[in-house]
Amino acid sequence: MIDRRDLGSWISGPQLAEGDFPGRRLGMPRTGPGSVGRTGRRVLGLCIDWAASYAIAAAFLGGSQLTILAVFAVEQVLLVGLVGHGLGHRLAGLTVRRLDGSPVGIPRAALRTLLLCLVIPAVVFDPDQRGVHDKAAGTVVVRL
Repeated sequence: MIDRRDLGSWISGPQLAEGDFPGRRLGMPRTGPGSVGRTGRRVLGLCIDWAASYAIAAAFLGGSQLTILAVFAVEQVLLVGLVGHGLGHRLAGLTVRRLDGSPVGIPRAALRTLLLCLVIPAVVFDPDQRGVHDKAAGTVVVRL
């Protein structure tokens, strides 16, 4: 039998030691600009991006699930690769950058997007709230 406390600890992610916070190991501040983007903002950004992709796919490409995913992927690769954030990230006050602070670039954005589209890498994350997709691409989502 699964204990609700076990499920709750799994959903809330890796536990941090007292005084620790996401991004500390990466040299980021606890809160404010430059801090790791938290789950709520990230989910909001994803929902905005997905809704925009759905609207574009429905209006111009027939609206199948595959075309929605393709529009989402193109948006992520181009916008994250070139300006550091998709529409949803921008509206949620987030940006994606490499760990050294430099721009992501198209190749890393493509790798990150491919893994993001597989879903599982995005929901498996470390104490710094970096999913497998961010770790593989050497990126982190931070607040603007």
